[in-house]
Amino acid sequence: MQLIFLGADHEVTGSCHMLKACGKNILIDCGLEQGIDEYENQEIPVAPSAIDYILLTHAHIDHSGKLPLLYSQGFRGRVIATTATCRLCGIMLLDSAHIQMFEAEWRNRKGKRAGHEEYVPLYTTDDASGVLEQFEGCRYGEIIPLCKGLDVRFTDGGHLLGSASIEVFAEEEGEKRTIVFSGDIGNINQPLIRDPQYISKADYVVMESTYGTRLHNPPPDYVTRLADIIQKTFDRGGNLVIPSFAVGRTQELLYFLRKIKADGLIQGHEGFPVYVDSPLAIEAANIFNENVADYFDEEAMELVQQGINPIGFADLKTAVSSEESRQINFDRQCKVIISASGMCEAGRIKHHLKHNLWRPESTVLFVGYQAAGTLGRSLQEGAKRVRLFSEEIEVKAEIATLEGVSGHADKLGLLRYIHAFSPKPKRVFVVHGSTEACDAFTACLREDQHYTADAPYSGAVYDLVRDVWLNKGERIEVKRPAAKRLSDVFTRLVAAGKRLMAVIEQNRGGSNKELARFTSQIHALCDKWER
Repeated sequence: MQLIFLGADHEVTGSCHMLKACGKNILIDCGLEQGIDEYENQEIPVAPSAIDYILLTHAHIDHSGKLPLLYSQGFRGRVIATTATCRLCGIMLLDSAHIQMFEAEWRNRKGKRAGHEEYVPLYTTDDASGVLEQFEGCRYGEIIPLCKGLDVRFTDGGHLLGSASIEVFAEEEGEKRTIVFSGDIGNINQPLIRDPQYISKADYVVMESTYGTRLHNPPPDYVTRLADIIQKTFDRGGNLVIPSFAVGRTQELLYFLRKIKADGLIQGHEGFPVYVDSPLAIEAANIFNENVADYFDEEAMELVQQGINPIGFADLKTAVSSEESRQINFDRQCKVIISASGMCEAGRIKHHLKHNLWRPESTVLFVGYQAAGTLGRSLQEGAKRVRLFSEEIEVKAEIATLEGVSGHADKLGLLRYIHAFSPKPKRVFVVHGSTEACDAFTACLREDQHYTADAPYSGAVYDLVRDVWLNKGERIEVKRPAAKRLSDVFTRLVAAGKRLMAVIEQNRGGSNKELARFTSQIHALCDKWER
């Protein structure tokens, strides 16, 4: 029974861990790395076709984004997640695939003229659609048997609609172990979704540490602060442009805006329109509305029971097509525009910035983290001029930030999570944080809270039966920027070959007639391609 650390170890994105138990290979998350890549990650130690189950904590791409790639390489096992996570992945993985294909098309248009090798997308929409067929939805709190000796249970993580901490109950050769994977632990008092629910017993806990060194400020009155920004902007005759993450943050903003309108907090601009210009955000809002009873908090449920849509209101307008998006900027009425991406790096938000950044009467409001090197961070830090679509734009709009909007627990929230376990786990593995956060939170657990805790690097392997490290992993820093991904078709061919070997092994003991037919088919394939 082994726990293998593969991704988001001393890093915040690319979450991926493997559990080997009861003769099965189980992945917990398989996410894309986003932003700056600091350390080399080890490869998954088995062929994708040999992975039996993937347990998914939530739909964010840094936890789910590599699933279509695994499918393209031969994975055909079961993906278990909450029903809401399944629904959100249904739009987010397809959207990620569209982005991969668009980038490849753009690179190849430029590269062909320069004689560069073909750039192949990481995966395609067919790969995304294929892996989505492997998804199986579940509810919070139910025990889900995977196979003999392996059961799992999902508990509300309070981070995103459908997010979960996952308990794995494993029994192998008389040895029983309970391993908890925290996923992303949510902040308290978020709109719409419930606070994180806690688990009381585990032998081992793998927990995140994103804000392991930080304390959130007391939450501001978001509604009053947002209303003040809208009032000032509209009184100047401008638009309020909000770059926002399509899933989660946009729905929270709609919750605040509904209350602002219901309470009549904007004077002189009654009936002002709110545009959601993001097809992904619109689809996500529909999923939020469909998944109410199992996921919404008490305040949101009170509205639902009164027949009120918590994220819907009069004058809420959506833009799906590109033409609908363009028309927003030809309407001179003061308006709120919510659009993706949240860090202004891609998508329709860049068009709205082009039309509003030069206007001193408009406001650009940031409601989420802006990573270093992004356009959003540059604007936050006071850039006077930016380039958009090969055009230099002078920044005259007001740049504001709605402080305190965070979907992650702070240090105190992380401590609340681990303190819920009684007795203390045998060992806590600290992951999903920067090196500073991982090491500092691990030191806090060891020195102040008296836990046995480690912050492993990618490649580390822990024996859960003998309670010993088999390999502590290595801190291998990325020495240069990640290489541009060229054609990986041969890599996929090798993965297909590994899948074929796995299928051959699965047919051991089959009838002679079927095995002979299988053998003939393989020989025919080899005859066709043998050089």
